[in-house]
Amino acid sequence: MNTTTLLNALLSQFPKLLEQSKHALEQHSGDESWHPKQQPIAVIYPTSTQDVSDIAALCHQYNIAMSIFGAGTSVEGQSIPAPDSLCIDMSRMDTLLALHPDDQDCIVQAGLTRLELNAQIKDQGLFFPVDPGANASIGGMCATRASGTNAVKYGTMKHNVLGLTAVTADGTIIQTGGRARKSSSGYDLTSLLIGSEGTLAIITEITLRLQGIPENTAIATVQFQNLETLTLLVFQVLQLGIPIARVELLDKPAITAVNHYAKLQLQENHTLFFEFHGSLQYIQEQTTAVEKLSLELGGSHFSWATQQEDKNRLWKARHNVLYAAKATLPNSTVWTTDVCVPISALAQCILDTHEDIQNSGLLAPIVGHVGDGNFHLLIVIPNGDANAQQQASILNEKLIHRALAMGGTCTGEHGIGKGKKRWLIEEHGSSIGIMKTIKSSLDPKNLLGRGNIFSLE
Repeated sequence: MNTTTLLNALLSQFPKLLEQSKHALEQHSGDESWHPKQQPIAVIYPTSTQDVSDIAALCHQYNIAMSIFGAGTSVEGQSIPAPDSLCIDMSRMDTLLALHPDDQDCIVQAGLTRLELNAQIKDQGLFFPVDPGANASIGGMCATRASGTNAVKYGTMKHNVLGLTAVTADGTIIQTGGRARKSSSGYDLTSLLIGSEGTLAIITEITLRLQGIPENTAIATVQFQNLETLTLLVFQVLQLGIPIARVELLDKPAITAVNHYAKLQLQENHTLFFEFHGSLQYIQEQTTAVEKLSLELGGSHFSWATQQEDKNRLWKARHNVLYAAKATLPNSTVWTTDVCVPISALAQCILDTHEDIQNSGLLAPIVGHVGDGNFHLLIVIPNGDANAQQQASILNEKLIHRALAMGGTCTGEHGIGKGKKRWLIEEHGSSIGIMKTIKSSLDPKNLLGRGNIFSLE
């Protein structure tokens, strides 16, 4: 009864924004994760913060859960709707609302994607540096506290968001933070909402810190026979303070996958991708230093690219590694998981995980933002193979327990979503009670992001 009444109210108020077609429901039933799909009762496409406020107020009035959909690129099921929920698709809220080149900041709607933002601001000599690989929406990146390839230099979303506009479960519009670069005023509600995975409020507008486009960039690649010396190189580069913008790991199976998928001809071995920013002389100095360390550790095939076409091809291959992994085995699903550990523990964590992969018999390329201790497994599971699914679950559990034992976290950037709720408890213990108290205070009816992070039912 409440569902029918809500949909009639939405149709009356937003006749051009509500969709209930079979195609729309199916399109919004899943994301990039391995988690089972779930269709919403309907999909609505707001175009403003006020639209979101009005929609939330109606859902609150009729006790209907809300699920937020950005670009659908999440890998822990955050975008999958809760049962009997309304899907609020933010993709039409895709406007750059304000740009302040002198202050190097901007205000965007939550549905704007990071690539579209960078396309709109590049003529000002600016760019937004957080790069998770996928062309995710800015609001979704806030919700999952995304990071990615540039984190070693520019940090994660929490370092690059100055303020938010958001809508609470009952439709109240709130503003957090502002355009100032620092503040000691009140509770840091901006940081509270970043990483909340749609469970505390619906993020509608974001004030972002921007960066100047580097004068020059260069990519260097180096390969190793074994992962231990590869991770030792990363450790030495960081310990010596060599200023790198990115350092990415693709193990041998990952390189094999991207070679086939992206038509590259890289030597198929464990590989590091470095990126350097600055003057040509500065880049040459840093590249030479890294090359020297690499050769001392037995690295091979050290090469670097400065031509934009070559750089774009290499980074595109890196960003498409998930799809490359899927393409290695037809009729398969990729279980994507990640952890993050202290840099000093990275080598042992990767080596032990590599051994677990070999013992499992699974294809599971390792890809990592190793400059900040974060790496991922792309576990390829043949559809309908119950044994492979069980082995993947065991592999994932071993990885997470190992990371936690080393002082790390069960997820460096993917978030908890629907897949890591049990390990959130193991990682945070009694702090979960405080998290649930905050959730219950802001959303006592549990209407937002139901099923993500933890369960209140």
